Amino acid sequence: MHYDFSFAFLAEYSPLLVEGMLGTLLISVGASVLGFAIGISGAAVRLYGSRIASHAVAIYVEAIRNTPFLVQLFLFYFGLPAVGVRLGANSAAVIAMAFNVGAYSVEIFRSGLAGVHRGQIEAGLALGLSGFQIFRKIMLVPALRTVYPALTSQFILVMLTSSVVSVVSATDLTAVANDIASITFRNFEIFLVVTLIYLLMSLGFAVLFRFVERRLFPFAN
Repeated sequence: MHYDFSFAFLAEYSPLLVEGMLGTLLISVGASVLGFAIGISGAAVRLYGSRIASHAVAIYVEAIRNTPFLVQLFLFYFGLPAVGVRLGANSAAVIAMAFNVGAYSVEIFRSGLAGVHRGQIEAGLALGLSGFQIFRKIMLVPALRTVYPALTSQFILVMLTSSVVSVVSATDLTAVANDIASITFRNFEIFLVVTLIYLLMSLGFAVLFRFVERRLFPFAN
């Protein structure tokens, strides 16, 4: 079977691909920021909250980690309207991914916070620092140094997983690729290009995060 490869369509549709890349980045960054905030809060509750609150967070973590992300996305996009809550495709994508990221981030942050030596906390108390000041200045900063590599890997994973949100018509790179493929019928070429774009984005962020790590934590290397 003979197949004529052609990438001529890129000249016309490259602006759409750029728009899709930006959509992927916005969804990924939004979900990661919200998810990491959930993770920090959940980790603090798991370590220092009441038994009931700690168990509630543990149930949330297990529920998210043991169910498919696609089902979670459908719950937010198709399920919530049944109870009167309607979300746009992009909003549902960001919120669903944030809850997913948050569940995994709870354990990441918990391991980092648990590694802070108790003597440092006692020193903060002796200096008259409040509980919030101790958490922010004495516990969170060393914990971030410990969990930074895991968080950056998590962000890249979020960016790649975000391709799933195209099934609810969220504006991302994969959704744009599907649109272009349906117009040009160049399925192989467009998805080959999109594969390379995802690869370059992942490698680019990996290099960027490594550079930032050397700047932020020079003594950790």
